[in-house]
Order: sequence, then structure tokens, then C-alpha cells
Amino acid sequence: MTQLVYAVDHLKSNGNPMRLQELAIVTDTPLMSDPTLLEKFKAHDRIVHDPKTDLYSYRHDYTFKNKASLLTEIQRKTQNGGGISVRLLKESWKEAPQAVEELEKEGDVLVTRTMKDGHMRLVFWNEIRPDEESGGMRVEQGMYDLIFLAVSLILATVSLASEGLQATAAETVIPKPPAGKKKGKKIGTRQRQSRITNVHLKGDIDLTKDYVAPDSSKK
Repeated sequence: MTQLVYAVDHLKSNGNPMRLQELAIVTDTPLMSDPTLLEKFKAHDRIVHDPKTDLYSYRHDYTFKNKASLLTEIQRKTQNGGGISVRLLKESWKEAPQAVEELEKEGDVLVTRTMKDGHMRLVFWNEIRPDEESGGMRVEQGMYDLIFLAVSLILATVSLASEGLQATAAETVIPKPPAGKKKGKKIGTRQRQSRITNVHLKGDIDLTKDYVAPDSSKK
């Protein structure tokens, strides 16, 4: 299985059709001597065989090989409701990233980049591109930032949804009641008048008031 993956990956990265014998030599795989491996290689959904030339090639997602056809593909994809990954474009055509940058400078496309290193991530067709007849202004950085923010939010929401979470909901931690205490209604604290009594004292002496000695002159 490893030999199959290695042969397919090489054909993918090479970008050009190859003869089976040449591919077997370069990848050091027994494609010419192992019938089972050869059968699996030919049956691979990404391998295309041209019986006229007897060449094998890798079927990429896109087939453009120049800037004009690249722009056409970006326009078609954007009209269907999405952008195109620059990484996938590069797999189909090695010079695609450079062509995307040129199209961006010309105002034909909009590009979103990663926040960390500024690498190109997605490319969109610029539907409001100015021309000589209608005039207008080129989309500035603010529009790029808005597009990047929108795409980032969508990707984050999809990532959270795949993990069973929600982007707007946070986990609520409910504290446990202290051990040993029974649940019940809270009793409000009330201030009650204190009354101090002493069973050894008799009479009408109220200990809650300041003591005043009796007037001895009245005796």
C-alpha cells in the first residue's frame, strides 16, 4: 500500500504525464513486476491513462495551465458561491500562486491571507472590478479584511459544530453546595432586641439600661 501511495504522490507532484516504466524507476516501485500493485495503480480514482500515448497522469481538481484560464475558473467558482483554495490551485498548476498575485494586483481577484504569516489562503473573483467605461475604485484593504473575517467565522463555526459545540454558547459550571449542609430556604437575618436576665437578681432592675444609683437623700 505504501508503494502505491508513493507512486501516486510522485505523479501528482510531477505534474506531467509519465510512462509506467519511467515512474517505476524513479519511485523504485515494482509497478512493472507486481500485477496486484499495477492493478491497484490503474484503478486509482486519480490516475488517468492515455491509451494513445501510453502515458499516465494525475487527475487534479483543475486543468488550467495559464493565467487566463485560471481567472475563468476562479470566476466560475465564485459565481457558484465560494472561493478556491490557493493550495489546491498550486497542486493543479505550480505557477498558480504567482498568477493569483498578479491577478490581485490587477484588481481581478480578491485574496484572503493568514493572520500569522500572510500566506494566501482563498481567492475570489472581484465582481466589482473597475473598468475604463464604468470607472470606480479598486477594493481596498478594508474589503479584504471583511472577507477574511467572514471566512474565518464560517470555518470556526464549522469546526465547533463538528465537535458538538456552539459558537455562541459557553459551558456553564454550577457550583456544588457545601458538604454537610441541607438544602432549604434561606432564612433572612433579623435583629432582635436583646434581653439580659439573671435568675439571681430579683426586682425591677433592667440590665439592658444604664444603672442609676438610688438617691440616698430621699431616705
